[in-house]
Amino acid sequence: MFLVDATCVACCSYARVARSSKAGMAGELHWSQEASVVRKRDQTPKLSAKEAGSSSPRHWIERYHSENRNMAFGEFKFGPLFMRLCYELGQEDMAVAALTDESMNGFFNDTTSFNIAIDMLFIKESFEDALKVLRTMWKQGVQFNKDTVLLTAGICYKLNTTESYQIFASLIDDQLSKGYFIARHAYYFAVALALKQSDIKKAESFYSQITKTDDRLYQNFKVVILAVSGAVDGAMSILSATVSPKSPSFVRKPEFSREVVDVLRLQTKGGPHMMKVEQIVTQLEQAGQVSQQTLDDMLCRTPKEKSKLAPIMEERRYSRRTLRPLQSILLSE
Repeated sequence: MFLVDATCVACCSYARVARSSKAGMAGELHWSQEASVVRKRDQTPKLSAKEAGSSSPRHWIERYHSENRNMAFGEFKFGPLFMRLCYELGQEDMAVAALTDESMNGFFNDTTSFNIAIDMLFIKESFEDALKVLRTMWKQGVQFNKDTVLLTAGICYKLNTTESYQIFASLIDDQLSKGYFIARHAYYFAVALALKQSDIKKAESFYSQITKTDDRLYQNFKVVILAVSGAVDGAMSILSATVSPKSPSFVRKPEFSREVVDVLRLQTKGGPHMMKVEQIVTQLEQAGQVSQQTLDDMLCRTPKEKSKLAPIMEERRYSRRTLRPLQSILLSE
């Protein structure tokens, strides 16, 4: 309940303060009464936070936008605030409806609002809705940043249609022509999508743009691309090099997805390289270098936190005033 009401009251209060400094201007905001009503809803036990969130925020932003369409309050933007509210409450439908509503044009004029919504839709696996939001973003002329491109790559990869492939290929070309930076992981999504669409040449082109070569996805995709393009010897050489006994025991050896080695097996089945490939795969399995993770698992995994977050509530042991231990202060008194 607090999150919903705090958001609404914050929007109203900020707008009222910003306008009060411009005495005499028409259209003075008078939302004190409504803000008071929202605060009082905290005392109403009948509405849950989710129920209140699904009925109130959309109404508030529509009214705010209609009454203040031509007003700007410095660099402050209300769009990300509303989208984070939808994110926290799990209201992806409300977020999509607000972003694609033509009457709300101008309210969500920042990249962050769209990125938050698309990220939420990706997590919820609502890929068609995410593509709809991306089209709206493009139509309204909102700039795509590197995070937007990465999210678009993930959405198009998951959809895996001819249309989504063309959309992302065009976006990549557009970003490169403008000299914009494209994240490495976006290229991995692009490579995977091109392979799914059986466009080997394009997959090789996307892969060639990746400069960092020391991660697991890079090696896995290299083996797949070599295998499906007919360069079986090259794929075998990469796998053979990773099981070399010359590597020190404390050095972490590369892992390959079961999906990747199965692709190589399929390409060499019934051919002169089949026995050699089986031998290499057996060595990899014995060394624990064949993972059950699929390429999709590797692409869509969530990175772990590098640092442990401090607890929200921690027992205070020192005085904030004297910086002395609390126990010694009590004894001295």
